[in-house]
Amino acid sequence: MRTFGKWLGRVMLAFLVAAVVIGLWKREEIARLLAVNSLFSEEKIVHNFSHMDGAFLSAPISRGDGLTSELPYGPETELPDTVDNWIAARDVTALVVLKDGAIVYENYFKGTGPDDRRISWSVAKSYLSALVGILLDEGKIASLDDPVTKYAPSLKGSAYNGASLRNVLHMASGVTFDEDYLDYDSDINRMGRVVALGGRLDDFTAELTETFAEPGSQWQYVSIDTHVIGMVVRGATGRGVPELLSEKVIAPLGLEHAPYYIVDGSGTAFVLGGLNMTTRDYARFGQMFAQDGQWNGRQVVPADWVTASTSPTAPTAEGQIGYGYQWWLPVGAAEGEYMARGIYGQYIYVDTARDVVIATNAADRKFREAGVAEQNIEIFREIATSISGGT
Repeated sequence: MRTFGKWLGRVMLAFLVAAVVIGLWKREEIARLLAVNSLFSEEKIVHNFSHMDGAFLSAPISRGDGLTSELPYGPETELPDTVDNWIAARDVTALVVLKDGAIVYENYFKGTGPDDRRISWSVAKSYLSALVGILLDEGKIASLDDPVTKYAPSLKGSAYNGASLRNVLHMASGVTFDEDYLDYDSDINRMGRVVALGGRLDDFTAELTETFAEPGSQWQYVSIDTHVIGMVVRGATGRGVPELLSEKVIAPLGLEHAPYYIVDGSGTAFVLGGLNMTTRDYARFGQMFAQDGQWNGRQVVPADWVTASTSPTAPTAEGQIGYGYQWWLPVGAAEGEYMARGIYGQYIYVDTARDVVIATNAADRKFREAGVAEQNIEIFREIATSISGGT
């Protein structure tokens, strides 16, 4: 009996030592997983959305060594009375409004401030689209109708066989991908855990094998399509997206603070939703698009790409929200009205005709409820009309 007790004690000690060793070895991964599991909790979401580098691996995006391109301040403007209630209801954390390229309203809420680098979520998709337009103009990408496997050969034999770059820009790849954020086992949440635990998104994407439609025939919002765009960009240039985005877009805009990307375990940028920057810097990007891709006398994004990417060319259902090349168009959009948007209430809204740009960040845990997206657009339109003299 005494011998058995000694043996059992040794076994338990060995298990304890093994647990400690594994815990030390994997402590960073475990910490990230715990952070991800509480990322959207009511008491932590506001803080987390301004400190995503505390929950995920990240990589800086150089702002370049140029001077900051100042956003001038215009006359302070009263916004419609409905805006205050909207800010409270939608848990808005930042709101910056530009009119004719000048800040006419700027405010921060819930203890956040102007220097917070805030998570973009899917607003990042529109930045990657801009990069594609630049590379197409430079000839690095030959055609939007090239198959994605031309630039990302690891996708041969996957669900992306036969899909073109245009198809994935349109969110019309036909690839089966469950984007239910409330389902722990959905594809989008499994992908999030891959990032949190230091896995490789390229491998995750190449393992997708199911399709629901022929490429180009049907629109369905599939975030992994944007990762494929990132694979195409990297394959076409032999360079990482953070470096390219810095050189082609970020540095020319003269941002106030260097942004950063969330990255996976191989250092690959989470291009479909991992961009982090200040709200004023998001507004700069929107203003550049409102100016047909120009900034401080430089053509940053080709003007024809600005037009093409913000036109409703994707095969969305008639009468529903429109989609271009990773940009959204509201139902009933006026000429030159479009937006980048991300979950939990992230937006860059552009009304070119009125020369109004609205950048807003939020921690809206009810963003999926019926009517919320429509209410957001209604508020943006009210603001744009109000600061343009009611026209």
